[in-house]
Amino acid sequence: MIRLEQVAKEYRTRSGERIVAIETVTFDVEQDEFITVVGPSGCGKSTLLKLVGALVAPSSGRILLRGRPLDGHSPDVGIVFQSPVLLPWRSVIDNIMFPIEILRRPTRKYLPEAERLIALVGLKGFERAMPYELSGGMQQRVAICRALIHDPPLLLMDEPFGALDAMTREELGFELLRVWNERKKTVMFVTHSIPEAILLADRVFVMTARPGRIVATIAIKLPRPRSVVMESTPEFIQYAETIRNLVGRRTG
Repeated sequence: MIRLEQVAKEYRTRSGERIVAIETVTFDVEQDEFITVVGPSGCGKSTLLKLVGALVAPSSGRILLRGRPLDGHSPDVGIVFQSPVLLPWRSVIDNIMFPIEILRRPTRKYLPEAERLIALVGLKGFERAMPYELSGGMQQRVAICRALIHDPPLLLMDEPFGALDAMTREELGFELLRVWNERKKTVMFVTHSIPEAILLADRVFVMTARPGRIVATIAIKLPRPRSVVMESTPEFIQYAETIRNLVGRRTG
């Protein structure tokens, strides 16, 4: 589904200083795989997701989506950010339908799909609610539905539960797994939480401090469906210890 080949991204500050955010990153992500990305703050996790989503262009290297060079944002990609960024003057269902309007697809055709997604994430009955009437967790569910409405095969998620309380975060994590299992997407999910990364993923990509590199890829062999009870198992604890040690590693 995705291939990065020697991808690097650098920025220039207003004073002309060169900042290398991502350096020589190469990896593959298979179709329908659930990948999580962890690393220290400022290591380039969000930049990596923006590169795959074509929100920014690489400084060098190339990115392939389904074997073709990524040369602009594709309708094959849905993106969920840390903030739901809902349009405050639009209802739940109208926010979800917004990408259909942007893509100039027939609205009537996608309304049943919007209603199915609303039911799937537990928001049935809130179709006409406005964003200010929803909790943070409910707003993020709307954002997930909005990213899924046009049925993209690739879903990019940049710490989508980071601003939520622990219980809501855990609930939405398992809700996301249920949606992913039912609808089968390729997912890249950025998180600061090592337990969250392990519970969700088929593989965990571990990044070093800036300039960001993939220092290790950890295959998570825990059975699915996952549950919070797994966090107390020796296997889970070993995964967490391995990843925590890798996140703390510094490279020259």
